[in-house]
Amino acid sequence: MPDPILSIHGLDAHYGDFQALYGVDLAVERGQVLAVIGANGAGKTTLMRSISGLLRNAPDAVRWQGRPIGALRADQIAALGIALVPEGRLLFPSLSVEENLIIGGQLGRKGPWSLTRIYDLFPILKERRNVPATALSGGQQQMVAIGRALMSNPELLMMDEISLGLAPVIIKSIYEALPGIVGEGLSAIVVEQDIAKALSVSSHVTCLQEGRVSLTGGSGELSRDAISKAYFGV
Repeated sequence: MPDPILSIHGLDAHYGDFQALYGVDLAVERGQVLAVIGANGAGKTTLMRSISGLLRNAPDAVRWQGRPIGALRADQIAALGIALVPEGRLLFPSLSVEENLIIGGQLGRKGPWSLTRIYDLFPILKERRNVPATALSGGQQQMVAIGRALMSNPELLMMDEISLGLAPVIIKSIYEALPGIVGEGLSAIVVEQDIAKALSVSSHVTCLQEGRVSLTGGSGELSRDAISKAYFGV
């Protein structure tokens, strides 16, 4: 087996005196889509913040292509090829759609993603490229957030609750775009509360419960009963 592109070992995470993650282990292979599922408060967003450098950790707790990165800053981690689509999108409200996308490309990493490619993926963004990003609908804003992350030409794309608060038809269109996003060897972590949606787009799944890994395995190999027990703790 090749070495994982991302590996996490014994990851603890804290917000002050509050501990949110307890000894989390997981790995992502190159080209793999890993779904991270769990209820509210399970630690999913904390995990994403830890990987992306928004929460600092012990250096060896997070390793990227064998290199310890747990103590690096978020900008240093982004420069290595890890991009986060954050929960809530967090677009720059004073900037247009296109300006938000261009900011994503400021790292100057080489790769297939460009404004043209983003507009091919999400044509509505080209039509509205000069509109303030936060004036768009929720689904269109999510497209901008995904496009901004892709503009950095990452090797690992992490998407935190990209369906949260969106209409089912919009969720469907965004998830239909995922195969075109990850089809060229890009690795991805998809954080979801929707178990069925997570399983449909991933090859592997890890379930978190109260900050601990409660189940991990192939998305097509784990029974729904096992997943439900790990998710709900019953």
